[in-house]
Order: sequence, then structure tokens, then C-alpha cells
Amino acid sequence: QVQLVESGGGLVQAGGSLRLSCAASARTFTIYLMGWFRQAPGKEREFVAAINWSGSNTYYADSVKGRFTISRDNAKNTVYLQMNSLKPEDTAVYYCAADTRGVGIPRSSYAYNGWGQGTQVTVSS
Repeated sequence: QVQLVESGGGLVQAGGSLRLSCAASARTFTIYLMGWFRQAPGKEREFVAAINWSGSNTYYADSVKGRFTISRDNAKNTVYLQMNSLKPEDTAVYYCAADTRGVGIPRSSYAYNGWGQGTQVTVSS
């Protein structure tokens, strides 16, 4: 199973920026999609953004469109989430996810079979 390690979370003021990184284990798998999800206290996990491994297609939740950018560096087996204009409602644990089965439904958490441990993002008002 693919191993994913996130980094880059932290505390930031509203309007600030953070960049999350997700490093995948060695390329013994075909990773069809990489995604970011988040879960705030008392809420269900929700989709944030996803990218196919070639980078030709990206997907965003409406709540982050225009503020967040997902990208990947295949040479480093790493996916990034650049988060700008952060709002207090972006506060959550952010999880990186990988689809190595080719399910290909980027907005559904059920499509992903590999998950990172999560990284906390806190946005103060």
C-alpha cells in the first residue's frame, strides 16, 4: 500500500498563506489521483482538491476555488496544496489521499485507498 506523509500545516492569521506537501512512497504503484481532504471538529471529512498524476486535470471544492492550488512534482513523488487568503473556516486537519486502484472519482473519499496521517491547519481571525 502506498505510504503518504504530509507536512506544512501550522497556525496562520486570516488572509495568510500556507503550503502543504504530501510525499508518496517509492513509485511501485500507479497513482491515478492524489487528493486533499479536510476534517474540522464535529464535521465530516470533506473534499478540498485533487489532481491526476499527469497533472492535466485538477478539481476543487467550491469553497476553495480561486484560493487554493493543487500541483505535483512527479520527480519528487510529491503533491502540494498552496493555500492563499485563508479563512477561519479553513481550520481543519488536512489529509492527503491516493487512488492506486483507478477508481477515478476525485471528489469521493471512497475512491482513495491510501491516506496520510493528517496535518493541522489553524487559521486565527
